[in-house]
Amino acid sequence: MTDTKEGDLQYKSEVLADLHETARDLRDLKLISKRTMAEFDELCLTPIKPMTPEDIRELRHRESASQAVFALHLNVSPGLVSQWERGEKRPGGPSAKLLALVEKKGLSAVA
Repeated sequence: MTDTKEGDLQYKSEVLADLHETARDLRDLKLISKRTMAEFDELCLTPIKPMTPEDIRELRHRESASQAVFALHLNVSPGLVSQWERGEKRPGGPSAKLLALVEKKGLSAVA
């Protein structure tokens, strides 16, 4: 399955991107519920792969960035990056999206 990117969203295919856009329009018109929209999200959007502490550390090293610089690019604290790398916390939400973007396109993609 080939991923298709539209804006900040990544879709499993172009057909699913079109379907998702239509569903968003219907939701905006209040013709489908938030629950139904959540089902479309799950069907259409490419899930973010959870990163292990080792994955995050290797990604940071690959980008030749200190924890402070890496944190600055991700708009989080250096302490949080350290906690991710030690496995004390896991990135979620926007942080997980940004890490996935850095993994695919490099740190310069979020600079």
